[in-house]
Amino acid sequence: MKILSPQKSSEADLIKGAVAGKREAQHQLYQRYAGKMLAVSKRYARTDFEAEDILQDAFLKVFMYIKNFKGECPIEFWIKRIVINTALKHQRSNGHLSVTAQEDEWDEASEQESLDSKYGYEELLQLVRELPPRYQAVFNLYAIEGYSHKEIGEMLDITESTSKSQYSRARASLRQAVVRLKGKYHEKVIG
Repeated sequence: MKILSPQKSSEADLIKGAVAGKREAQHQLYQRYAGKMLAVSKRYARTDFEAEDILQDAFLKVFMYIKNFKGECPIEFWIKRIVINTALKHQRSNGHLSVTAQEDEWDEASEQESLDSKYGYEELLQLVRELPPRYQAVFNLYAIEGYSHKEIGEMLDITESTSKSQYSRARASLRQAVVRLKGKYHEKVIG
């Protein structure tokens, strides 16, 4: 059996090997993308343990369906889409993404505001994880992944206006959480 070197194996070789069911190619493909994809799954999960479950489920799907990969986009984007869909399915199966009938007005002014960026990744990740699951999913899909509200609506089976409303609420919740975080830092510095 020919062992592929991670440095010498091209992405195309790894894909061909994974399609052929070669474990070494699958392992190298996993090693190449698992770190980035774990970061994606953490944004949708409530805990690190749940994120690891999502990652494992997603890579099982990657290897199951890699024969369908047509190369129309980079493999990393294809894998990322599977991770996101797996995370959303995981949230649905846990009842976190049940459909609500709420359709509030979207506050366009809130779109102009931004979160304070002086906090670390882990602190901000924790704030996102504390959002209600539906808000968390919409926030991640729009603000991080770059999907439109129309696409999010289709993915989550909600209307475009509901997606906008939930995104606005997520941002408002995050702003409040950042204010609380600022207060804690201020107390540590003064106290």
